[in-house]
Amino acid sequence: MVTILRARGDRSIRSFIDYERGTISRELYVHPDIFEQEMEQIFQRCWLFLGHESQIPNPGDFIVSRMGTEEVIVVRDRKDKQIRAFLNSCRHRGMKVCRYDQGNNLVFTCPFHAWTYDTAGKLVGVGYGNHPEAYGDTRPGDQWGLAQVAQFKNFHGSLWATWDPKAPSFEDYLGPFTASLRHCLQSSDGEDGGLEMFTPFQRHRLPTNWKVPGFTSVTDGTHAAMTHRSAAAAGLHEDRGQGKAKPGTPFPREMYAIGDHNLGHGGQCTFYNQPGVPDYTDEWFEPGVDDYFRETAGRKAQLYANRVLAPHGWGGGHFAIFPCVMVDSWRIRWYHPHETGMVERWTLCGVDKNAPKHVKNAVRHYVQRYNGPTGFFESDDMENWNYVYPASRGVRARKLDYFFANGLGHGKYDDRLPGVVVNGAYTEEAQRARFSRWLAFMEAKSWDDLYPVNTSKNHRIW
Repeated sequence: MVTILRARGDRSIRSFIDYERGTISRELYVHPDIFEQEMEQIFQRCWLFLGHESQIPNPGDFIVSRMGTEEVIVVRDRKDKQIRAFLNSCRHRGMKVCRYDQGNNLVFTCPFHAWTYDTAGKLVGVGYGNHPEAYGDTRPGDQWGLAQVAQFKNFHGSLWATWDPKAPSFEDYLGPFTASLRHCLQSSDGEDGGLEMFTPFQRHRLPTNWKVPGFTSVTDGTHAAMTHRSAAAAGLHEDRGQGKAKPGTPFPREMYAIGDHNLGHGGQCTFYNQPGVPDYTDEWFEPGVDDYFRETAGRKAQLYANRVLAPHGWGGGHFAIFPCVMVDSWRIRWYHPHETGMVERWTLCGVDKNAPKHVKNAVRHYVQRYNGPTGFFESDDMENWNYVYPASRGVRARKLDYFFANGLGHGKYDDRLPGVVVNGAYTEEAQRARFSRWLAFMEAKSWDDLYPVNTSKNHRIW
């Protein structure tokens, strides 16, 4: 059992969660010891999202992303054109070898001592490398290349990595959410991997703990009544444009809040109760855009004529991949912790890669007014998140608990998503599932304790 807060009595991590009352101690959000353990126990083990292949289409293209508190270089090799990810830290003295957010390189040269790495991470040169008195017979060899991630996955264009060689495959990590993520990465006509992302990353720096947005976002249905009241009044909450007539016959579906307490994923979920796709609804201001999406929706309807859509995506809700990646059909949002009370939220928004220019422009404009730095929807959430941490870290405030009991005890398993708990659409089932998995990671010695899931030792704590 992992112990923390020795100055407060050697309390175990588990003791900060009251399973019967459905409460979480604020200490889990404000104490630096817990943050450090999260970086080691969770972010050094989990599959983490890095970006999208459309950001680096050409040999030598790179982006600098993050894995927890560390920067990584994601680069397409000039020789074999494969995408790889490396820690952005020179093996000599630890200097950043890349100080740009994105670009195209022949090599990455450390500005400190000129250790130079190719786009496959191999050390190919050092400062004064040919000078006999510089290194002599102690010149570093191939084993001093950039530190590469243990496992890397290109999943239908989305890029993921883990530092842990013992982590399960990415598909096993996703479990029953694999089909949903694949669905969200399809273009509007159902083509696998049919999206490209607008660049660069959208970034917001927030003075709060990473779990405030990371464990609250997605299936926090009750916040919309107040937080997004102005956006709803303006019509932005539901429609990309002026909002026209809805389909005459509703497509049979059920909507829930769901959580996988063994894997930690969960969020909004729509179960579709017949094959096919819902009728397309006109919703765009810009001329010709509805025509395009109506035509692609028709092609997708043919593709799915005898198939039932995967839950989530394309109007079916958004969900979280543990620990803190939020996915839906037009954007991926994820959180990079920096310190106990500081996190960055990064966003990539997608569009059909084969769409005509006027469609891409319309989607880009929608993204900017909805999700961008000057948008008036996502900023509503950030206003709240900015104040949660300082209002929770005081000597008195941190002695109180957070309430996570909405829908507690009412969840049920559903065979349509094996192992996943289904609950009312406004409940906090998804948040509780994330804490179930959080606790499992914080107590585990290695992936041997985490996967395969041992149902006789179910990590569901609620």
